[in-house]
Amino acid sequence: MFIKHLNPAAESKIVSAADIITGADQTAKYLPYLKGKRVGLVANQSSIIGNKSSVDSLLSLGIKIVKVFGPEHGFRGNASNGAVVGNEVDAKTGIPIISLYGKNEKPTKEQLADVDLMVFDIQDVGCRYYTNINTLEYVMEACAENNKELLILDRPNPNAYVVDGPVMTDDKFKSAIGIHYTPMTHGMTIGEFAQYLNGEAYLKEKCKLKIIKVANYNHEMSYVLPTNPSPNLNTQQAVMLFPSLCMFEGTAINEGRGTYMPFTILGAPALKDKYSFSYKPVSIQGMSERPNHKDSVCYGIDLRNYDISKLRKSRQLNLAWLIELYNAYPDKEHFFGKERANNGVSPFDLRIGTDQLRKQIIAGVSEAEIRKSWEPGLQKFKAIRKKYLLYAD
Repeated sequence: MFIKHLNPAAESKIVSAADIITGADQTAKYLPYLKGKRVGLVANQSSIIGNKSSVDSLLSLGIKIVKVFGPEHGFRGNASNGAVVGNEVDAKTGIPIISLYGKNEKPTKEQLADVDLMVFDIQDVGCRYYTNINTLEYVMEACAENNKELLILDRPNPNAYVVDGPVMTDDKFKSAIGIHYTPMTHGMTIGEFAQYLNGEAYLKEKCKLKIIKVANYNHEMSYVLPTNPSPNLNTQQAVMLFPSLCMFEGTAINEGRGTYMPFTILGAPALKDKYSFSYKPVSIQGMSERPNHKDSVCYGIDLRNYDISKLRKSRQLNLAWLIELYNAYPDKEHFFGKERANNGVSPFDLRIGTDQLRKQIIAGVSEAEIRKSWEPGLQKFKAIRKKYLLYAD
């Protein structure tokens, strides 16, 4: 694992030149605590100790793992976005794997009956619409209800430098891609977010937490992920652009799903006469079987070589791309997805956490005015967030 400093201003705030050490890699701090306990592990392909799966590593170190709980994309991380993943038995270890994505979002009393301690070790990317924090809340809730302690092996948030976007404040915008009253990017690690959930009364009763902090780390540090956190975040560029480009889901724009460069390109067939860059989304098993504009040539923007340091310097999401492509799109009436019949909320609004941004873009409100409208909510959230931080900004 290594850190790469992209921004001189951020570099000046770094207190240590040593490599970041994840919670999982600090085995001496938690192995004695696991010894003799029946462990339930919430994990996926990003859960590693060194370069080896945490499951395999802990088993080899004499830890008794009785169950593995997998989030969206499954334990091995090979399921497409939104795909329901069933329960199974891991072929390599023979350990039962319980899916926490689909109908069974929260571990049940029966599933936790033979577990003495739960361990959460999953890489997050710092966005409200990245569903690992939903899984975290459900696991914490189950642990609290069943008197189980949760040990979190913390990992850096590669997008911790940015706290931005509208804050979700209305329950009608809650969905599987957003259940928390945070901005679109919250700037916290999983350990910090767990403390936030406990402290802000998201749970009926508090979960007993033990957190193994990341060593030699602060929020200003650039962190290059050692493994892909999910199938469609398969490059560091995608991880860094994800907070800005995931806004396009729920619009007429394809955000690279159906290619091997997701979340680094944007386009749609209707933009043929507007942009020269083109690509064709296709069905890709394990990544995106039904991408927007499947088998049609899309025209748009190539961000594979975009300078990420611009985002770090601004400490903001890039809103300009959304405004630009809306203005370029010839059929504006169909740019944003249709409202869903069950609750009258569009897929775009569910992702953003409000209908205000969509209405502002349609009305031609400037980026500066849009950002100004976010500020009251952002300032309020930042004051709350500060109480739960384990690392300096």
